Amino acid sequence: MNVSVHDVVSAEEAKATAGEAFVDRRSASTGDTPGRERRQFSNSHSDLSPEAAELAQAVDSYKMRHRRRFIDFEEILSIVKSLGYKK
Repeated sequence: MNVSVHDVVSAEEAKATAGEAFVDRRSASTGDTPGRERRQFSNSHSDLSPEAAELAQAVDSYKMRHRRRFIDFEEILSIVKSLGYKK
């Protein structure tokens, strides 16, 4: 791959220009407490049945307590069992 001095300068200029226009929204204050994960669906449990809302709350609590965004089926099973359900 042949790279000319013109290509390198152009790439550096592009980075400098992009860097000036780039706004890092992660560093901006969102009003949340530091370290708190922003939720995509803040009130998604309102349309659920009471049982489903209880499960959803238990899953959310588990994810927050263990700092997990996604959980696997074994974790879901342990949450369901912790709520008293059994086969």
